Amino acid sequence: MNNHCTLLRTRIDLDAIAHNTRLIAERLSPGTRLMAVVKADGYHHGALAVAATALNHGADALGVATIPEALELRGAGIDAPLLAWLWAAQDDDGVEGALAARVALGIPSVDHARAVIAAASRLQEESQDGSHPAARVFIKVETGMHRSGVDPERWAEVMDLLRDAPNVEVLGLFSHLSCADDPDHPANDAQAEQFARAIAYGRERGLALPINHLCNSPGTLTRPDLHHDMVRVGVALYGGEPIPAREHGLRPAMSWLATVALVKPVAPGEATSYGLTWTAERPGWLAVLPVGYADGLPRAAQGVLEVAIGGRRYPQVGRVCMDQILVDLGENPAGVAPGDEACIFGTEPGAMSASELAEALHTINYEVMCRPTGRTVRTFVAPEAAGLSAARHESEA
Repeated sequence: MNNHCTLLRTRIDLDAIAHNTRLIAERLSPGTRLMAVVKADGYHHGALAVAATALNHGADALGVATIPEALELRGAGIDAPLLAWLWAAQDDDGVEGALAARVALGIPSVDHARAVIAAASRLQEESQDGSHPAARVFIKVETGMHRSGVDPERWAEVMDLLRDAPNVEVLGLFSHLSCADDPDHPANDAQAEQFARAIAYGRERGLALPINHLCNSPGTLTRPDLHHDMVRVGVALYGGEPIPAREHGLRPAMSWLATVALVKPVAPGEATSYGLTWTAERPGWLAVLPVGYADGLPRAAQGVLEVAIGGRRYPQVGRVCMDQILVDLGENPAGVAPGDEACIFGTEPGAMSASELAEALHTINYEVMCRPTGRTVRTFVAPEAAGLSAARHESEA
């Protein structure tokens, strides 16, 4: 595909994801495994390509939020250990499908435990020889985030139910740090202590719990004492620095690019876009870029976004429309013309990084990475890092 025929695209550098995976794997404590989190279509980088790349360069397992995300990976031929943790206990078909595909499920409540036990029993009864593999689960325990997880007063009930189920295997416990991006926050140690108590309590009740995991990206990079048996790494895998003002040698993988659709003159006193909120103070030129809020660029980007074209930065001006924005080229000394490539954020020369744009938008780089949607087309650089053929290097976002 000729990229200049594609008005809006993300360029995903799989070599960067390979680099980040290796860097993280090298920092792990001895015996700690790496789970690459590829939920939300790999933070909009392409779940299959990211999963394959991470597994090729040091990851041991994969994590997703939902059962459909897990089944999509299984359907694409990914057979690595795989955990899904956000699902409805009432979804009988989904639970059975996940267990049949050897997807491990997170257990955040008594109802979820009972749903897995019932589904595992049905699969056992339906198997021709009565030897369907045991359902694999991780119990998610509440340690202080108060979002999803079994509360301490229900630990015994959930642990005993799963321990006594004849065709369920409890692989371990997991939880999630709420303040790891602030390494000195006292909640980190409080959650760590609660998690250690949960592991000890589970083993007292007869569970082996061989694989336990607590750390997310910032915890993995700053708290080796909390690595346990596995860590779950998301944003760092994609090159997003998870801790403000820190630098861990990560390489961003995503650039969001648009083709300049039009360049037109603007005279002093002329205003532009909805509401005429920006007025030219001097003669100049405006570039029209085919991206807007329908594609994930928020209206709040007005006045804070700077777009890079040919290594120079230009301010976005006027309202962000549904499918276009305007960029002030000034007198256009570089001769920006229709067909030129503009970088909204990413690794192109002069461009804002995802973290820089996130700071300007008063949000986090996680959200900015997930912004490119709508008519954005995804293109992979270095598909061989994922074992992809050249014929499979592009897909719609």
